Amino acid sequence: MIRTERLVLRRWTDQDRQPFAKLNADPAVMEHMQGTMTRERSDAFIDRIESWWADHGWGLWAVEVADAAPFIGYVGLWPADYVANRPMVEVGWRLAREHWSHGYATEAAREALRFGFEEIDLGEIVSFTVPQNERSRRVMERIGLVRDPAGDFDHPRVDPVAYPHLVPHVFYRLGRDEWRAREGFPQ
Repeated sequence: MIRTERLVLRRWTDQDRQPFAKLNADPAVMEHMQGTMTRERSDAFIDRIESWWADHGWGLWAVEVADAAPFIGYVGLWPADYVANRPMVEVGWRLAREHWSHGYATEAAREALRFGFEEIDLGEIVSFTVPQNERSRRVMERIGLVRDPAGDFDHPRVDPVAYPHLVPHVFYRLGRDEWRAREGFPQ
């Protein structure tokens, strides 16, 4: 468990399943995804997240607002090996709509970067989304990721027939050395 100024980043519990399913069933939250999720798919995603944690010691945290909201979504690190066919780790987030515009994604994602660079010694962390997802792109920029147009790609896991507008993705990245310089670490 990790605490930030306002948030608690923690492992998942069974009590998170219902609010996570509600979040995943919200069309506004899932606007830039391939549709909403059923309860079964949502639960299966939690199971994959927890399995990854058990095997690797890092992953996507369940996020709560300390002393205010027991579950607001997730933020954390996730493997993205399908991008450019090489090992990459993505910082990502998905929050319930009522918790948007409070800076929670930014606050938690900054902690995810710190954890990734300091605790698991990653050399680079990336993020990506569809070009029209301005909200997530602003978070990427606020946490210091830099757009790399040469890395833009067509997402191989998006159904191009059903969701052609979700195929193109913009790519952002941040190296550990750049992060350390921004955070004021001695060089």
